[in-house]
Amino acid sequence: MNNSTDEIIKAKGLPSDAVVCGVDRGGHRALLYSLGIEKEEMSRPFIAVVNSWNEIVPGCAPLREIASFVKRGISEAGGLPFEFCTIGVCDGLAQGHRGMSYSLPSREVIADSIEIMLKAHCFDGAVFLGSCDKIIPGMLMAALRVNIPSIFVQSGPMQNGCYKGQKLSMPSLREYTGKYFEAEISKAELEKIEKCTMPTQGSCAMLGTANSMSCVVETLGLGLPMTATTPPFTSQKRQEAVTAGRRIVSLTREGMRPRDYVNKNSIENALKVGFAIGSSTNLVLHMSEIAREAGVGISLAEMDEISAATPYISKVHPSGTVPFNDLNAAGGVPAILQSLGDLLHGEERTVSGKSIREIAEAADWEDKNIIRPRENPFHSSGSLKVLWGSLAPDGAVVKQSGVAENMRVHRGPAVVFENMEEAVEAVEHGTIEKGSVVVIRNEGPIGGPGMREMQLVTTLMVGTGLSDTTALVTDGRFSGATRGPCIGHISPEAALGGPIAYVRNGDIISIDLNKGTLEIEVDGDELRQRASVSARRSRPAADGVLGSFVEHYLRKSEEKERCL
Repeated sequence: MNNSTDEIIKAKGLPSDAVVCGVDRGGHRALLYSLGIEKEEMSRPFIAVVNSWNEIVPGCAPLREIASFVKRGISEAGGLPFEFCTIGVCDGLAQGHRGMSYSLPSREVIADSIEIMLKAHCFDGAVFLGSCDKIIPGMLMAALRVNIPSIFVQSGPMQNGCYKGQKLSMPSLREYTGKYFEAEISKAELEKIEKCTMPTQGSCAMLGTANSMSCVVETLGLGLPMTATTPPFTSQKRQEAVTAGRRIVSLTREGMRPRDYVNKNSIENALKVGFAIGSSTNLVLHMSEIAREAGVGISLAEMDEISAATPYISKVHPSGTVPFNDLNAAGGVPAILQSLGDLLHGEERTVSGKSIREIAEAADWEDKNIIRPRENPFHSSGSLKVLWGSLAPDGAVVKQSGVAENMRVHRGPAVVFENMEEAVEAVEHGTIEKGSVVVIRNEGPIGGPGMREMQLVTTLMVGTGLSDTTALVTDGRFSGATRGPCIGHISPEAALGGPIAYVRNGDIISIDLNKGTLEIEVDGDELRQRASVSARRSRPAADGVLGSFVEHYLRKSEEKERCL
């Protein structure tokens, strides 16, 4: 009897052969027959359609339709699509309460769950359908970890709202909330603004983490040109989805994998594009992990150097008045690539089959006011600034593109809060004196736990006018929707005994974005004395997912200490 592996299904030379080829795989084939799959289809490449669709995240809601067009393209090209979903958290809905503790940990769950599905079922290729916040970073981590042929399709941005001629997005709304607390608008007017801020589904019309990471996908070479900015429910997005479905089958047959595209040069390209348009400071968290999955090192100091050498060419909301969805008509990421020109590594390849240089040269750069030529930037350096000093020995980050000129240098007394809720209450009740430095601690990855975003307090500070004179520093992090003098990621965090743990009310803190410094004007001996007599705040009890996340970060901290 012939027991060769091609006796029933001919081997394809792909991972899925392990599932369908050989007489001893009869049970496997029977399971596939139960799904309605025919014998002929089993000889096709098995393509995963990795979807983050759900009914509570507005950015994910369009992905069910997009998936149908992707699957059509896969089938037309001779592949066999299998769709499954992963989780997704809406940071907007999780803001301002303990739910935000689960946002950053969700990235690890997304990456792990996708790895399990792709590996367990021996997929030959994958199309990733992503959108908001931690979904795209988690998907990128999984794609690089599993390293089978992959392509990304984003849901695309929602349309911006409009009120009395002002273009609106999420941060605008929260700033109006601040105006309500200042009695500048009525509750009825605030409700009217709420109803018109987000008129369609899609990722929020600002340069938050979702859209920042969509631009990263495109620049890394893992998405087709314009995928970051094409809005959902349009013929352009549907055509893109079909094209991506067809293209993944070709990539599978060609054997092109994510690590063939993602390397030190492409990571530098992605950071330059992000810093050129004022992307979220969450790029620091995500690009570090993405680079690690690709086997590439990228340090905080290197990111600072890249930003310093990159011109700031597009003022997208919240740093400017342009909503993210306006970038599409202006030329999208290809136009940004064209503007940056030879500042990028143009030879890097992409899943489209074209190089970064070729995509840039073919760009339809329609609006040179929204996307400026690099010779005429808004600022000579990019949006990220890393600060170092006695308050942040291991660094801290700020989106300098969102900081007013008068607040680039600031010195003031500390007003200390042990968590975000305390600070929000103080802003709402008007108890913070202008000129202060608001310090929010115990919000880091371990101390939070989960490293919550401080967006609620930052937008309230903007809305009440407090950010014109008052800075904020925290070991937590910020949404891309944040603007103003807000410094986050202070490291070491309070839970690890960083200097921020020992700041007292009235201590003078000095900030200088021009020099890149963040100092507490307290003698080093005095800080050490405080540390020696202070009972460090015990970490909050963390079990389940949060407990695993804390252990993950503790291991990373210990590894860093060993390296030092």
